[in-house]
Amino acid sequence: MIKAVFFDVDGTLVSFKTHKVAQSTLDAIKQMQNKGIKVFVATGRHPSILYLGNNVKEIDFDGFVTLNGQYCFTDKKEVIYERYICKEDIKSIVDFINKNNITCGFVEDKEMYVNQVTDSVRNVLNSVNLPIPPATDISRAIDGNVFQLNPYIPVDFQEEFMKVMPNCESTRWSPLFIDVIPAGGGKHVAIEKIMEYYGYKKEEIMAFGDGGNDRTMIITAGIGVAMGNANEEVKEVADYITASVDDDGVVKALKHFGII
Repeated sequence: MIKAVFFDVDGTLVSFKTHKVAQSTLDAIKQMQNKGIKVFVATGRHPSILYLGNNVKEIDFDGFVTLNGQYCFTDKKEVIYERYICKEDIKSIVDFINKNNITCGFVEDKEMYVNQVTDSVRNVLNSVNLPIPPATDISRAIDGNVFQLNPYIPVDFQEEFMKVMPNCESTRWSPLFIDVIPAGGGKHVAIEKIMEYYGYKKEEIMAFGDGGNDRTMIITAGIGVAMGNANEEVKEVADYITASVDDDGVVKALKHFGII
């Protein structure tokens, strides 16, 4: 029996076209919770922007997996798990970024910032209806607690970039940028911590996603669902491929498995 369901945000709950969670999805989630099933968000977003540019606030989540699994907490704000990028990698990459004029976003515990605002930054943030973070001197990251980096680099430069951060790994859900997190991290790690915290078993967990950063989460869940608009690498590992986010994909999958 499913006891908890994890949802990615952009492209899973929230449409890239409308920037909204469909009313049918909101109703389905409420129906699940009325049956005692807990609902968790599992996103790459920072907690401070989870509700910006959308109507996700209408969902009363039971817990939060944010920053691609690096910061996880309950609905009572109790931190279950957190993990930063090591200082050694931050020092190396700040120097590399400055020398090579790479555009990069930094995500700390309290705020986010970029070293420069480019068309790529504008395009990515506009696609998810989010404001542009402040541009600042990224040397501040050396003394901060950085959960995640978002370098705006092409696919063919990704390997070279990651060589500078040997203690980290990357995923990509956009051709314009990558998510960089500590090696061995990911949404699946936070989900495992939540499973341990609440005493859930693998077969009691269901997860929905569409991007490359959702792949390990889909594998970890007892039932992993890929949206119809998901990347092929996500569909390959999913137990079920549902309709797209704009075609009631969440609702159709929940009905398929008898959750609602």
